[in-house]
Amino acid sequence: MTGRRTPHLSSQGAELRTTAPFAPRLGDLAADTARSGRVGVVVAVPGEGSATTYHLRPPGGGSAWSAPADGSTLFPVPAQVTHATFPADRDAVYDSRARQSSVPVVFHFADGSTSEGALVLAPAELERLHAETGRLLVGPEKATGDRA
Repeated sequence: MTGRRTPHLSSQGAELRTTAPFAPRLGDLAADTARSGRVGVVVAVPGEGSATTYHLRPPGGGSAWSAPADGSTLFPVPAQVTHATFPADRDAVYDSRARQSSVPVVFHFADGSTSEGALVLAPAELERLHAETGRLLVGPEKATGDRA
């Protein structure tokens, strides 16, 4: 974890009281700022059973720890990107002033959500991408002998 909070998370404005504080539920992943951003699975929540604080355990197992009942040190862990795709309805563009290309992409997350973004490439990176995709397009033809 980088320690930076992502701007789309509901807890982002919590210190300004502009959004609701993060209140994790059982099974949620949470980063604990009191533990240098250590990530844990919430295994007990305040008010459930005999729990008076949040209890977290590392995702792979290990020693549990507690976090304050108000959740003030806990922040959601964003879903991980699984892959990116190139949308059919948008074109890549070249910015001659910045001397870079921008290729639209859609990021797909492990939780099923998506987000639009851009792959920004300098000329040398664009040439490398062109060479790599060209190699991939020619590769199957050589391997199977098919001609499209």
